[in-house]
Amino acid sequence: MRRGSLIQLTALGLAAAAVCIVVALAIPWLPIAAGKEAQRIHFVFWFVTAISIAVFSVVAAVIAYSVWKFRARPDDDSDGPPIHGHTSLEIVWTAIPAVLVTAISIVSAVVLAQNSHAGSNPLRIHVLAQQFAWEFTYPNGKKSGYLELPVNHKVELELEARDVIHSFWVPELSQKQDAVPGITTHIVITPIIKGTFPVICTELCGLGHSLMRSHVNIVSLTAYTQWVKSTQPVGGPVGLSLFQTNCASCHTLSAAHATGTVGPDLDKLKSEAAAAHRGSLEQFIHESIVDPNAYIAPGFPKGVMPTTFGQQIPADQLAQLVQYLAQNAKQ
Repeated sequence: MRRGSLIQLTALGLAAAAVCIVVALAIPWLPIAAGKEAQRIHFVFWFVTAISIAVFSVVAAVIAYSVWKFRARPDDDSDGPPIHGHTSLEIVWTAIPAVLVTAISIVSAVVLAQNSHAGSNPLRIHVLAQQFAWEFTYPNGKKSGYLELPVNHKVELELEARDVIHSFWVPELSQKQDAVPGITTHIVITPIIKGTFPVICTELCGLGHSLMRSHVNIVSLTAYTQWVKSTQPVGGPVGLSLFQTNCASCHTLSAAHATGTVGPDLDKLKSEAAAAHRGSLEQFIHESIVDPNAYIAPGFPKGVMPTTFGQQIPADQLAQLVQYLAQNAKQ
């Protein structure tokens, strides 16, 4: 292949790469970047994607040209001419990938270091993962079943797991980290956009894994301060906080705006208690929490709900949770 043809072919490949990159950027493949760490991760993604598209386009153009230009005729059984290589070309196609891989490594290392740096005064929140719910504990001891964060403030989450391996992920914040029994892992996030986004477990952790969901509210610093200082969760009594922490990801309850379907619909507790013949409504609820396999609602499998709530929840709090569920059951 002559040098002029090679230059033209390379230019054609780069032009095709530019078109492909524009098309790729025009389509919203990724969720919005609601945190500084997410912005950096998105930059690395598109940096690597642009390089990959450019390399693929040039290589594909050369291959297409070679297949068309140097194809053998149907009646041509002769050997091709001997080729002893092209030293300059070999140096170029070795040096360019080396430079690109080095650039990717440097950019990735810088972003990884920046995204792992919590700074001198981050907001530290403890995250406890368990089948199949999240529990968030704030510096003043307040607990919640969902995450409340101030915008434009660096946050360090300290993750632990009570039973099996879980994985914390908010797509709009991009950072992801496993929660492993017996050790504490860390993740840093800096929200920059107000809004409500899903919290997802991305590690297969049991039958209820697909519905191990919560959410994060990103609010102003003033709103966060008011929320975290309140002695009770905004909009409900202590029972609501206990429900959000332990039950909301798996059950439906209209009063708590919970829509989980792993377990029975708690709006129907009254009719379930009547059908089960397990004593009063409160007795039925209490038994269902401390010994969930004693009675299994029709249509639901045995062994999904943890059997440890009776030990994990103090007796006085358990009584409040039972009372809350009994008061808010509709039928």
